[in-house]
Amino acid sequence: MKHHFAKKRGIYKISRSSSTSFFSVIGWIVVCELVGIVGSIFTVQSIPTWYQTLVKPVFSPPNWLFGPVWTVLYALMGIAVYRIWRLGMKKDQVRHAVILFIMHLALNAIWSPIFFGAQQIPLAFVTIAIMWLTLITIIFRFEKLDKVSALFLVPYLGWISFAMVLNYNFWILNP
Repeated sequence: MKHHFAKKRGIYKISRSSSTSFFSVIGWIVVCELVGIVGSIFTVQSIPTWYQTLVKPVFSPPNWLFGPVWTVLYALMGIAVYRIWRLGMKKDQVRHAVILFIMHLALNAIWSPIFFGAQQIPLAFVTIAIMWLTLITIIFRFEKLDKVSALFLVPYLGWISFAMVLNYNFWILNP
């Protein structure tokens, strides 16, 4: 398996065999989707009970929308981190970007248990605000390594921004 690495105008590129690349990108997508599955365990249990009792903002999307949106976003996240990871974890910039992404993914994984499981709306807001800040940092770091990876995270940034506003409004409406 040959690996080629070159830096051209601040963008790193690497090539691997197509079978290795396929299984690696699938692996990263699965890791990200598993975070969603963990979150959905807490979400699904609370939707028909606690969540139904909350006063919802007028712009709150229908419940059925969250699953498809998150499925697509987690796939895009997996592709984005794969594109960075494939540049080589021996490189400090790459390793730091991937570690920050994994830390962010951990925050993402605990948001649903905090909001839906523990029913701690203010703490969930703090968590999502930290997620938003780390995501901004990740996008800037990814952009320095691979512009396409950064672009793959832009829809996620949009959704997290919306979710943060939604979380805040749940907090205000349900003191």
